[in-house]
Amino acid sequence: MPYPVFKDNREFINALKANNDLVTIEQEVDWDLEMGAIVRRVCERKSASPYFKKIRDYPGFEALGAPLATYKRLAIAMGMKPDAFVPEISNEYVKRTTGDPIKSILLDKKKAPCKENIWTGKDADLFKLPGPMVHDGDGGRYLATWHFVVSKDLETQAVNWGMYRQMVFDEKTMVGPVLPFSDMGKMFYGKYVPKNKPMPFATVIGCDPLAGVAACAPSPIPEDEFTGMLMGAPVELVKCETCDLEVPAHAEIIIEGEVIPNLLIEEAPFGEYTGYRTSPREPRTVYRIKAITFRNNPILTVSNMGVPTDEGQLLRSFSLGLEMRKLLESQGIPITGVFMLPESTHHMVVVGVKPIYSNIASQIANLVFGSKLSPWFHMVIVVDEETDIYNKDDVIHALATKCHPIRGIRKYEQSVGTPLYPFADPEDRKWSRGAQILFDCTFPLHWPKSDLPIKVSFNNVYPKEIQEKVLQNWKNYGFKD
Repeated sequence: MPYPVFKDNREFINALKANNDLVTIEQEVDWDLEMGAIVRRVCERKSASPYFKKIRDYPGFEALGAPLATYKRLAIAMGMKPDAFVPEISNEYVKRTTGDPIKSILLDKKKAPCKENIWTGKDADLFKLPGPMVHDGDGGRYLATWHFVVSKDLETQAVNWGMYRQMVFDEKTMVGPVLPFSDMGKMFYGKYVPKNKPMPFATVIGCDPLAGVAACAPSPIPEDEFTGMLMGAPVELVKCETCDLEVPAHAEIIIEGEVIPNLLIEEAPFGEYTGYRTSPREPRTVYRIKAITFRNNPILTVSNMGVPTDEGQLLRSFSLGLEMRKLLESQGIPITGVFMLPESTHHMVVVGVKPIYSNIASQIANLVFGSKLSPWFHMVIVVDEETDIYNKDDVIHALATKCHPIRGIRKYEQSVGTPLYPFADPEDRKWSRGAQILFDCTFPLHWPKSDLPIKVSFNNVYPKEIQEKVLQNWKNYGFKD
């Protein structure tokens, strides 16, 4: 096997511990705000992942917070060196996901750890699970913050794994937004609702880390096969108890049920991935549960959306940016890289390109704004190959010095947006209306070479022999880094 494969969350926890990226908290913590506050501070300080061993009112349950909130943990999840640079992780991701899909394996239920405990009927009670009150001011307890929902197209039978937040309403009901342009939204509102037919769902909590990555990615193939490509091995699935959906056999908790058409219940507010609380309390999609299955001593996974960086921002930025890279490369655009800054809450993407013809930046913007990825971001910065797209200082310098304040900025009005944009007015949020913009940070090709500004930097204005001499003697000079 070319790299380590973590079949479950528990193997991943051991790997975090081995890499000094886990803090085991033996002290009892409260599900009501305390656990959420710890996870939020961990995200903001980029601290090690907290592993909660005791949760008030819920003996036998544990929780892992911020499981993939840093690039270090993403590198560990992919079996790479913990100190791998972002470009290394990006190239490895693209390499693994451009091969042939890897089909999953279906296990017998007796061999599936997620079937060690099965609650149905009256026993299937959401309040028996330690759903946290994540932020002060939230509309309720959010059991599903780092998870994915499995659904199936009514006509094509295509399966989708996607992250859709779920608030506990009562013992048998969860509520959350399902945006119409999302994959699950297209299935539910386009196929099930017109026929007034409930849609089976399964919420997977505590999956293996790469399944979580795949659920965030805008994958062109089924997410279980995409996970297999990332793992380099087939994913092991098992049938649900109450429907024909299949879920990862080694997940911690599975919640089964139906999404109810033509019924809405109020949900939110909630602290969003944008770093703001933007969702008003409004009627949203309803999930009715039928069964809960889980492992012995199940480990809830907990994310905490807020100011950057948490899992949602980091992984959506990472996967959206790389799917955009694949799109542009497929069109023959001479890009040097694509990086969506997680600090921008995946709203801003930087594209490096060799500007071999005029207005190449506009072509890039037209391609990405016209793609399936478009609703999740609204700013594109196109820079030339001299700019390090992974270096924020370099990007800011290019934006401030190479982008003409009028000619270099192109507006795209009346585009698709999300209701979570903090800058959108209430009417735009209601109808998912947005706007987008391109910042062209490339110098025009018609400028004479003699007139091109010369970048004054260590790598650009010194001979190679001087650079090498300085680098070789750096520590001798007395520098430590």
